[in-house]
Amino acid sequence: MKKKQLLISALVLAVLAVLVYAQVRTWRKFDWQTFAATTEDINPGWIALGVTLIYGDYFMRALRWKILLRPVRQTTAMGLLSANMIGFTGLAIFGRPGELIRPYLIARKEKLSMASQMAVWLVERIFDMGAFALIMAVNILVNASRLKDLPGFQGNNTFFKFELAGFGLLAGVAVMALFAVLVRRIPEKAAAAVERIFRPISPRFAHAAGHRIHAFGEGLHTIADFKSFLQLSSISVIIWLVIGVTYVLVTRAFHDPALSQMTLSSVLLLTAASVVGGVLQLPVVGGGSQLATIGTLRGVFHIAPEVATSCGIMLWLVTFMSVIPGGLFLAHRERVSLMRVEQESIEEETKAETLE
Repeated sequence: MKKKQLLISALVLAVLAVLVYAQVRTWRKFDWQTFAATTEDINPGWIALGVTLIYGDYFMRALRWKILLRPVRQTTAMGLLSANMIGFTGLAIFGRPGELIRPYLIARKEKLSMASQMAVWLVERIFDMGAFALIMAVNILVNASRLKDLPGFQGNNTFFKFELAGFGLLAGVAVMALFAVLVRRIPEKAAAAVERIFRPISPRFAHAAGHRIHAFGEGLHTIADFKSFLQLSSISVIIWLVIGVTYVLVTRAFHDPALSQMTLSSVLLLTAASVVGGVLQLPVVGGGSQLATIGTLRGVFHIAPEVATSCGIMLWLVTFMSVIPGGLFLAHRERVSLMRVEQESIEEETKAETLE
C-alpha cells in the first residue's frame, strides 16, 4: 500500500509541476511585492467569518451522516461531529488516504463494520455530487446573462461550451442516480455484472469494482424512506451553498474591486474549479485546488496573477485547511493518533475487500 501511495503521490507531483511551470510561463513576470502587499491587506474579519461558516458546515455533514445511520443506529450529530472533523483533518494532512479515517472512526465509535461505513461514505459522495451539479445547473440557467459577460467568456462560444459542460454534469448525475436505483434493488447482480465486464481486462480490478458496487448498493439502504431522501438532499444543497457563501466572504476580504464585488453566482465558478482541481492533491500542500482556482481567477475573471494567487491560497486555507486546529484539538481530547488511525483505516478497508 505504501508503494502505491508513493507512486500516486509522485504522479500527482509530476502533473502539478507541469501545471505550475505552465502558469509561470504564462505569467512570465510575477511581482512578489504586490503579492505580499495584497495578502497583508486582507480584511481578517471576513476571513474569520468564513472559517466560522466552514466549521458550521462540518456540523451539517455530521447531521447528514446521522440520518444515513438512522436505519441501523440512533445517534446524534454532535456525537458524530468529532469523527467528522478529525477525519477531514486527516484528509487535509495525509491527502486522499486520509479519506478513510472518517468512516473508520465512526465505525469504531458506533460499533459498526468498516464496510458499512464505507458504503455510507459512497452514498454521501453521490449526494455531494448531485447537490453541487444541481446548484451549478440552476446558477447557469438563472444567471446566464451575467455570467456570459465575464471577461473570460467573451468570443468563440466559450460560454456556450461552459453551459454544455454544466448541463452535461447534471445529466451525468441523473444517469448515476438511475444507476443507483438499479443497484439498490439488485446489488449482488449489479456487482456480478460489473465483475464479468472487467474480468478479461484485469481480474483484480474487476473484483475491486464489484466490491465497490455491492457496497454502494448496500449503502443505499441507509436511506430509510422518502422523507430521509429529502432531508439528505436538502442538507447536501445547504452544505454547498454555505461553501459558496464562504467563497464570497473570502473574496470580499480583498480590496481589489474585481474580487470584493463578486457575487455568489460568480464565486460558484471558483468552487467548481476547486472541486475539479482537488482531484490532484498532495498531503498538506494540496496543489490542484489552488492551481485550478487561480487559473479560473486569471482566465475567466482576468484578475492580476499576484492577486489571483493570494486569493486562491486563502480560499484553500479557509475552506480546506482551517479544520486542522479544531480537528487536532478533538483528536488530542479523544486520544486519537492520526498516524495510527490512518494506517488502521487502510488495513480495515483492505480487510473488508478481502472478505468480500
